[in-house]
Amino acid sequence: MTLESWIVDMCQEKKKSLVLHLATGRQNRPRYSPASGFYGLELQGSSPIHLSSVLRAPGLDPRMLGYAALLNEPGEVAVYLGNLLDKTYTGVYHVNLTLHLYFHPAPPPLTQHADLIVPISRSLPLNDGQWFAVQNATDVQSKSLSIPSNTYRAVLEVSVSFHSSDEFWYTNPPNEYIQANNLSSVSGNGAFREVIVKVDDHIVGAVWPFTVIYTGGVNPLLWRPITGIGSFNLPTYDIDITPFLGKLLDGKEHNFGFAVTNALDVWYIDANLHLWLDHKSKKTVGSLISYDAPALALNLDYGFSGLDGKFVTGASRHVSATGSVKSSYGEVTTTFYQRFSYVNSNVYRSNGTVQVVNQTIDAKSGVFVKDTSAVLLSEEVHKVFPLYVYTGTSDQVGDEYSLISLVKLGINEKSVSGGKLGFSYRSLRNAQSARGTMKVKKNLVVSGLGQTHQVYKYMGTDGCYFRDVSSKNYTIISDNSGDSCSKGSPSSGVKFSSNKNQPARKRLLKL
Repeated sequence: MTLESWIVDMCQEKKKSLVLHLATGRQNRPRYSPASGFYGLELQGSSPIHLSSVLRAPGLDPRMLGYAALLNEPGEVAVYLGNLLDKTYTGVYHVNLTLHLYFHPAPPPLTQHADLIVPISRSLPLNDGQWFAVQNATDVQSKSLSIPSNTYRAVLEVSVSFHSSDEFWYTNPPNEYIQANNLSSVSGNGAFREVIVKVDDHIVGAVWPFTVIYTGGVNPLLWRPITGIGSFNLPTYDIDITPFLGKLLDGKEHNFGFAVTNALDVWYIDANLHLWLDHKSKKTVGSLISYDAPALALNLDYGFSGLDGKFVTGASRHVSATGSVKSSYGEVTTTFYQRFSYVNSNVYRSNGTVQVVNQTIDAKSGVFVKDTSAVLLSEEVHKVFPLYVYTGTSDQVGDEYSLISLVKLGINEKSVSGGKLGFSYRSLRNAQSARGTMKVKKNLVVSGLGQTHQVYKYMGTDGCYFRDVSSKNYTIISDNSGDSCSKGSPSSGVKFSSNKNQPARKRLLKL
């Protein structure tokens, strides 16, 4: 018996969970992220480290429980890295991929994971990644497919990665500022972006993405060895499209499309469609009861004189839908909603040599599921993404200059879930603060300093965990972890040394 067939046999006998561990070796900064997956499904998106970073990246342990259905039959696993290669950034990439299986009793029906997972991405075979590439504000990428006639629940898991002209979209000024100052090399279209997800002509949801900063972002010396939140494990975003099953269960193909408001080149987007199937019925029947998706509310207040100015952008959006599905479980009604708000302040001063960006994304979503007699599930998730970026350029002579930078970013998330299966609560605060200086010549770092402090604190009905870690110039200077439920846990305050004169290590000069 092959290992592959043994896994299939074991997983058919018992309910299972799995963890995919992806360890990446020494290499350089990519043009975009590597991903691993089964038949075009993206299971793990990541940003590799620079050549000068640690020789072995920290292990990536995304929880794969929701993908257990992939082990019901043999399949291929592929890891792809699309890379930018030149005389500076080049090297060999080494990858180890390990699959850990854990067997446990079958969970109650409502907590079972999807029976089928369908990729919504570019079709195989290709010589590069399967992501859709959205290159401008009018570009819409899509795929048509039909879903099984016995589907009773459907959730889109969307993956987003922004690069090139939009890698730092949250720092982009309006086009009026660029044109007035003849700044042909500066990316524009303002500082607001959102990913719109459509099924046929309906906006079923949106993604207002967390501002992942990759290992070369702002100042590369900030992210050694602590990397930006999400850079080694890109976040994904769930959109429950169960209310729309009444329109999708007709046996026909339907169009799943993605667009990015105000986009510049390039946004890589794909999705995994998780489907729950009624094995006691050949066909389920659904209907859309209500639907509301008003237009995006977007406003910009600004004023500038020469290269100095202030730009304040605000936005909000609301999407909600309610639908019912009749299956062997009875008639179940599902409501899904999203509410977003956004504010970004972008200030230029000192003749444009200093830029200060202050941004907050606030995202709320919820799922409410009931049958004719009881509430089966009521879940609400609230996420806040704060961001602060300060950059100051000085001593510029030709292609040589000095840069001072300060970055603060984080994820604050709370979720509450209740229903027939009980109550659960989760709270996560993941915050980073980093500062550094560097000397740049011909777009290469020749010297500099960098220090970073990160505090990760999780509390929930399933347990608690915290970690408080600091680094300075390639060295971990403190690292504490433990149970954050207990008294005396470390505080989340961020402190930095005032010594700015310590020389960078020699390996920094090899960038």
